[in-house]
Amino acid sequence: MGAIASIISQYQWKQVIAIYVDDDYGRGGIMALGDALAKRKCKIAYKAKLPPRATNTTVEDILMQVNEMESRVYVIHVNPDSGLGVFSAAKSLGMMSSGYVWIATDWLSAVIDSSIHGNADVMELTQGVLVLRQHVADSNIQKALLSKWNNLTKNRSGYSMRAYDSVWLVAHAVERFLSEGNAISFSADPNLVATKGSSLQLDSLRIFNNGNKLLEKVWSMNFSGVSGPVQFTMDRNLVHPAYDILNIGGTGLRTVGYWSNSSGLSVVAPENLNSSALDSSTNNVQLHSVIWPGQISEKPRGWEFSYHGKPMRIGVPLRTSYKEFVMQDDGPDGVKGFAVDVFKAAISLLPYPVSCNFVLFGDGLKNPSYSDLVQKVSENYFDAAIGDIAIVTNRTRLVDFTQPYIESGLIIVAPAKEVESNAWAFLKPFTFQMWCVLGVIFLFVGAVVWVLEHRTNTEFRGPPRQQIMTVCWFSFSTMFFAHRENTVSALGRFVLLIWLFVVLIINSSYTASLTSLLTVQELTSGIQGLDSLISSSSAIGYQVGSFSRNYLVDELNIPESRLVPLNSPSDYARALELGSGNGGVAAIIDELPYVETFLSKYCKFKTVGQVFTKSGWGFAFPRDSPLAEDLSTAILTLSENGNLQRIHDEWLSGTQCNADNNGDASNSLSLSSFWGLFLICGLACLLALVIFFLRIFCQYSRYSSEVEVQFPEPQIVNRPARLTTIKSLISFVDKKEEEVKNALKKRPNGSRHPSIGDSQHPSMGNTAREEQSTLPT
Repeated sequence: MGAIASIISQYQWKQVIAIYVDDDYGRGGIMALGDALAKRKCKIAYKAKLPPRATNTTVEDILMQVNEMESRVYVIHVNPDSGLGVFSAAKSLGMMSSGYVWIATDWLSAVIDSSIHGNADVMELTQGVLVLRQHVADSNIQKALLSKWNNLTKNRSGYSMRAYDSVWLVAHAVERFLSEGNAISFSADPNLVATKGSSLQLDSLRIFNNGNKLLEKVWSMNFSGVSGPVQFTMDRNLVHPAYDILNIGGTGLRTVGYWSNSSGLSVVAPENLNSSALDSSTNNVQLHSVIWPGQISEKPRGWEFSYHGKPMRIGVPLRTSYKEFVMQDDGPDGVKGFAVDVFKAAISLLPYPVSCNFVLFGDGLKNPSYSDLVQKVSENYFDAAIGDIAIVTNRTRLVDFTQPYIESGLIIVAPAKEVESNAWAFLKPFTFQMWCVLGVIFLFVGAVVWVLEHRTNTEFRGPPRQQIMTVCWFSFSTMFFAHRENTVSALGRFVLLIWLFVVLIINSSYTASLTSLLTVQELTSGIQGLDSLISSSSAIGYQVGSFSRNYLVDELNIPESRLVPLNSPSDYARALELGSGNGGVAAIIDELPYVETFLSKYCKFKTVGQVFTKSGWGFAFPRDSPLAEDLSTAILTLSENGNLQRIHDEWLSGTQCNADNNGDASNSLSLSSFWGLFLICGLACLLALVIFFLRIFCQYSRYSSEVEVQFPEPQIVNRPARLTTIKSLISFVDKKEEEVKNALKKRPNGSRHPSIGDSQHPSMGNTAREEQSTLPT
């Protein structure tokens, strides 16, 4: 039975029907088969037991009964004397045609191997059947025996080999029994008493003394026989049992593989298996191709509909709201909607016809309980259930679901209001503190650039008033990248490069924040997410019939007194408008597809946070229904070819307003969002100023040395008594820098040190003498 379970698992069949004889042999074998299949997540769907010596009529009645069931995989475990009658009845009922799978235990191979006459009749009845035969490895001992055996019989079956080895097994055991000093003796059994009127003479029977010791010798034997190694495990089974897997076709048997308890299925004989053979690509095939009943080579699906013209009863919820998903209709099907169209499209892709009869579930006054609908499927009241059925844990314990055809999950809906624009809305993107810091840093950067460019750039020179205007204009024009002044010094360009990057980030943030403030909505309920909703005492709405109520109570531990059942989108809107304190609710928790449909019609509400459960909607079928798997494949095909999206757009895309208003209310940007940029810019400015003043210090030092050489005696210098205004400060700096510049330009190339007023440079000398009155003493 382990070999049969491996074959069934190899072909991915989930259910089988066991046909067996109702005696200890049959019942024990089927019990072992059930255990072996359970290990591979398969099961026996039905056990058809044949009474011993069953008549042909009884066999036909049982086969007609199993033919009404879904499974088409039959495991037949009967006695050799009555087994062919099962195949004869199956052939007369048309059950040996395409679509059926027959697997026989080793009784059939024993019948075939022992048949001398009538072999053609046996083969004709069993075409396409898979059968097991005890594996016997080729050996020299076997060949020597067969050369002598041919004169006695043509039977070379595994059973005959085992029988031959069994004789030697007992002989070896008796020999060891006698070699240990044991004697063979018999005695009367007091439990055997002659019965009056019986000729059996039971009292003359004798039992073998020390029989237990002989039996121990039998179980401990270990030798090589014609059938292979003869050795037993602790539970008295052969150490390495193996079977040939045969396929009956034409007038003979074809080996399609082997099975052993050590290597499982293989196309390599067990005695030839080693580590390299197990790892080879040939062995990965596991079984050769099979010719199934009906002379087909393609693997049968293993199940068929058992309705035989009777349509499936499909349960459909009779909704009173959100009828886009499923609703009652006057058409021939009686229902229509998004879920119904998806189901019909998936059914049309199946390779076999499926007849359906849609049955409405609900009273039409309120949305039905979907858990009750699923329960009806598990009780076989409905053959399936379709609609907007969420796939949740407690439902998957009762039925099997298909692949989800739409994503779902719970989400919060709360009231919202539009942000009203005003004349000063353009100031909202930044806080007051941020605006103040921006103004200061703009002026600071402009002053730094003026300091760095003033000595060498004529655009930053001129009358004091002009220079002050230049600093202010340059500072604020960089906000729009509209500055006209060129920077010529390396330090000035370095500072400007850093500052323009900062301005770029500030402009982008301002634009994004202003856009968000003018377009998004703000919450009016104070609910910011699931945590704040749970911690509050506000009323919460949920949809009648949805699993959200059980989730809120069982998973989130929300008191039932806070929950308010709602039935329709209009009920949603009314409850949200009233609010929690006025007989309404503060928020509603519902599934995402319903919420999207609701928000497409009621624009003044919005979702809060993200979807906090991940699930989907699927179609429900009874446990282990093969149709659920085939429909899942069909739904994936619909998704890949775009038809699923087309059906979605046809039913759910008619929106009256923009439902995509997710996201929290925007806040004004504060200084904390930009202090890093300002820090980088400030450090760059300070670094440039330090380098600039170090250079100035060096130049002034050289200038002072030359002045001392030219004017060793103290000179009287006229200078402003006090630099009390910005104008006087700028004038003083301009004159000082001009003197230094002229002095440095008149430095000789050689060792001669002309005076500042050297006649070779009259213009320079005159300028120096004219400004001499301002030189320091």
